Amino acid sequence: MRAVRRRQLLIGGALAVPVLATAAPAVADRKLATGAELAAEDGWRVLAGRKVGVVTNPTGVLRDQTHVVDSMVAAGQTPVAAFGPEHGFRGTAQAGGSEGDFLDPRTGVPVYDAYGVNATKLAGMFAKAGVDTVVFDIADVGARFYTYIWTMYTAMQAAAATGAEFLVLDRPNPVGGWARGPQLDPAYATGVGKKPIVQQHGMTVGELAAFFNGEFLPSDGGQVSLRTAWVKGWKRDLLDTGLPWVPPSPNMPTRDTALVYPGTCLFEGTVLSEGRGTTRPFETVGAPGIDWRWAEDLNALGLPGVRFRESHFTPTFNKFVGKACGGVALHVTSPGEFDAIRAAVAMIVTAKTRYPDVFAWRPDNWIDKLTGSDRLRRMVDAGAGTDEVVGAWSAELADFTRLRRPYLHYR
Repeated sequence: MRAVRRRQLLIGGALAVPVLATAAPAVADRKLATGAELAAEDGWRVLAGRKVGVVTNPTGVLRDQTHVVDSMVAAGQTPVAAFGPEHGFRGTAQAGGSEGDFLDPRTGVPVYDAYGVNATKLAGMFAKAGVDTVVFDIADVGARFYTYIWTMYTAMQAAAATGAEFLVLDRPNPVGGWARGPQLDPAYATGVGKKPIVQQHGMTVGELAAFFNGEFLPSDGGQVSLRTAWVKGWKRDLLDTGLPWVPPSPNMPTRDTALVYPGTCLFEGTVLSEGRGTTRPFETVGAPGIDWRWAEDLNALGLPGVRFRESHFTPTFNKFVGKACGGVALHVTSPGEFDAIRAAVAMIVTAKTRYPDVFAWRPDNWIDKLTGSDRLRRMVDAGAGTDEVVGAWSAELADFTRLRRPYLHYR
């Protein structure tokens, strides 16, 4: 057997998770390894003697596609419970849904439905299961309105309330480390944005956990005992990680979807289809009555890193079921240059101008919840152009960028 030496993995800036630096091809021969892979390579000894509750979903896998809960069980570190977010522990539910409580037939681990619950109820679940260590391992896609980061926030609150430790198994942010977009106004806090962060936060879940613990939790239930197993070999601008893509939710099928999602999800707040019910959700946007001219208008803007193709589609569910729609398909040509939020604002502005009888906001003003205030909606309705809309949040974006800097682990 080849020699093995122990090394320390930085956790929360002060504590450490012991992991193994080995010559095993599973980790050492690769440039990048997730926190879960490093912990699994060490036989999950970081969990030894602990009563573990795992907040996870189908994205919580190792490079060989073994789920982390299955890996823990195989290593003799069986969790006392698992907790499913939106879409569920096994990922079978559509947007806004979950799977309920059940006993996992493969492992026998009890699974609790954690979607939409508050910290008090989740703390009760932790107490019922006897959890003293909460492990979070879910792949995020870097947008404020993707609900997994708020499940993490609620789980941190519940862990603080019950005295449980909180361990984040970190993963790369698939859209990189760039912070973009408007900051949430606390008056518009909902389940798709609980705290004032910007629309594309540009942080990993490990960095966000540290940010939450330092900035929000002290006045919102108290800080948690936080540890983080950081990703080995990731840099903030590294988008091609080589890791297998597991859809984090049913309408996030590819990495390409994730690249556009922080912007085109805004079309959920309009009457236009955001492509749900097609094979390329969020990459395809349109409605009956839209034609080739929208793509021409958008391409004439020369937005960096993206081209717009005239597209025709018929959704199988969600908006315009069974109706032929015209619109555009986004093709990201240079991910490092592409700004999904600016592109989406340009799409909204041009659609409203070109198709005033087609474009409209959803009657419930859901767009305000997605953007974090009523500013974008009011500016667009007043005739503001793309540059004016995007420029309106420059000061708050700069403030957020400064505020997050001490919590950034990766360079």
